[in-house]
Amino acid sequence: MNDNAITLLEAVNLALARAMADDPDVVLLGEDIGTNGGVFRATAGLQERFGERRVIDTPLAETMIAGLSVGMATQGMRPVAEIQFMGFIFPAFEHLVAHAARMRARTRGRLSCPMVLRAPFGGGIHAPEHHSESTEALLAHIPGLRVVIPSSPARAYGLLLAAIRCDDPVIFLEPKRIYRASKTLIEDNGQALPLDTCFTLREGSDITLISWGAMISETLDAADRLAAEGVSCEVIDVATLNPIDHATLVASVSKTGRCVIIHEAPRHGGMGAEIAATLGEQARAALLAPPCRVTGHDTLMPYYRNEQLYLPDTDDIVTAVKATMEYVE
Repeated sequence: MNDNAITLLEAVNLALARAMADDPDVVLLGEDIGTNGGVFRATAGLQERFGERRVIDTPLAETMIAGLSVGMATQGMRPVAEIQFMGFIFPAFEHLVAHAARMRARTRGRLSCPMVLRAPFGGGIHAPEHHSESTEALLAHIPGLRVVIPSSPARAYGLLLAAIRCDDPVIFLEPKRIYRASKTLIEDNGQALPLDTCFTLREGSDITLISWGAMISETLDAADRLAAEGVSCEVIDVATLNPIDHATLVASVSKTGRCVIIHEAPRHGGMGAEIAATLGEQARAALLAPPCRVTGHDTLMPYYRNEQLYLPDTDDIVTAVKATMEYVE
């Protein structure tokens, strides 16, 4: 048991250390992850502990990082690659989409691709251009790629362990706005959390709030505020965006009859639309109001002076919930 509560960032480090200690085939690679411990220090101390052959500093070359990871994974290793920011992930797409996602099907099961690609994502830290993107929908659209997003230190620890042990490629997106936002006492027991499932964080009866990543914080704040006004909110953390645990979402909305979906990515083509469509198909008879979305805007993430104008906040969620509760067909 750890003596101190830890942050989401520290939970990532703890999970990486546990995975490397448990399995000698787990290796880390990425830009500045060894000597400097990564841009956010997620890998701090790991090279000193496990050596340069297992915590590998690479050149500034995302294409190479992804390609090496695919090669290592097909040959029995379990590489965990870091892309410094999600906005730099596009040079890696060729290997992720054309190779990692297809390896099992291409080889008729002879080869798998047990790699993890980690990337900090999302806004809220006053970063420059290309450092605050939320393009998870692009990745979740690719069959064969799991897309996993933790929203707390406990889920970061458990889901990252599960991702590393998974025999298929996993994109593990870390919401950097909440890297150090809260602390949780975590037992370093090596227990993974299940992939491909939603987590119900709060039971409720009037409306279902669906979110993931950093927006879970504002979603829970909104649920607290609404509870004081007599509105009972069920809060669900999707956690795995591909494949989505539709059964949990449909069951919740079938119970409450209403839902609001919250994400900071742009509205158009976002995962909120996919979830809303599925609920419309599978929970239509129970819906008392159309599914509502609270999202970022269909613009580039602005520079830090206007960043808060882009990001949804607690007031936006509360307003959407009240409008949904008041809807009359």
